[in-house]
Amino acid sequence: MPLPPYSLLTLFFFIFLSPYFASAKNPNAPQDLVRSSCLHANYPNLCIHTLSSYSGPANSPRDLAQASVKVSLSRASKTSEYLRSLSGLKTKRERVAVSDCVEQISDSVDELGKSLGELKHLRGETFRWQMNNAQTWVSAALTNEDTCLDGFEEVESKVKSDVKRKITNVARVTSNALYMINRLNESRGRPRFHDP
Repeated sequence: MPLPPYSLLTLFFFIFLSPYFASAKNPNAPQDLVRSSCLHANYPNLCIHTLSSYSGPANSPRDLAQASVKVSLSRASKTSEYLRSLSGLKTKRERVAVSDCVEQISDSVDELGKSLGELKHLRGETFRWQMNNAQTWVSAALTNEDTCLDGFEEVESKVKSDVKRKITNVARVTSNALYMINRLNESRGRPRFHDP
């Protein structure tokens, strides 16, 4: 006995379309993207942790690159505020190291901000140039963070351990941000890069 037309439509829906809708509503889909994207980052566990807890969109390589830079920018800004608030520094070497670090992390904040600006306004026709800018600025931010750490090599104090911990964390998320930008550059695939 042949099936009525509406039964055929229902069967078609369940066989061919339901997997699509299931995956579209799957809350783990972004998490899967985060995990697969972070797999080869320099600090994969930190990458997964920071991007999994990120509250914005994380549905494409572009989203992840932006999210990574936002995380790095946020942490660099907080570290900059912390450095500026330091007082009671006992030695000249300590004061010089902190002063230099304030300047370097302030530069990092500026560079990360400029990189984020490029990533927010990517265009197909200028994509390569914009990506080069973003990579250059994030690389410079990472260099500044490393230079800040180097300045504390000969400082022995509690301030050194606190600064080192904070700057190391910023440098690691910045390294992961650079990885995500490089990954976006490699997986370009010419999506629509126009402003929403």
